Amino acid sequence: MNRVCLVGRLTAKPELRYTNSNLPVTRFSLAVNRTFSNNNGQRETDFINIVVWRKQAENVCNFLDKGSLVSVEGRIQTGSYDGQDGQKRYTFEVVADSVQFLESRSQSQARMNNSNNNNTDTPYDYQENNVNVDNDPFADFGDSVSIDDNFLD
Repeated sequence: MNRVCLVGRLTAKPELRYTNSNLPVTRFSLAVNRTFSNNNGQRETDFINIVVWRKQAENVCNFLDKGSLVSVEGRIQTGSYDGQDGQKRYTFEVVADSVQFLESRSQSQARMNNSNNNNTDTPYDYQENNVNVDNDPFADFGDSVSIDDNFLD
């Protein structure tokens, strides 16, 4: 069985694109904290590429921004290609079946206003690839918001 469930924050505002057959698609990176701390007491973060299709891709682009807290359910997809240098390159991404918004619009706007006032470009403090444990990105995220594709059609 190939299933994955992730909770994390978007690292950038997603951009909507369309395939040659006019299918909406978006790709974004999700910052997901590991459940354990390293030797310095900091949690490390994994950055996982996500692909979303159709109406859900449109919803993600319309309602989410950099730093938005989401839950993603889907499957892992791998691939490979030959780079310009002739070396084989491998790809890894999660193809999302479901993206649930885990913070309200007001919470998202408050977080963005706070981040703008602090002149920071990231949803939480990074030290290279490490996240400051004192600034818990999952604290007080409130009720989840789910937009079902069938409801919006």
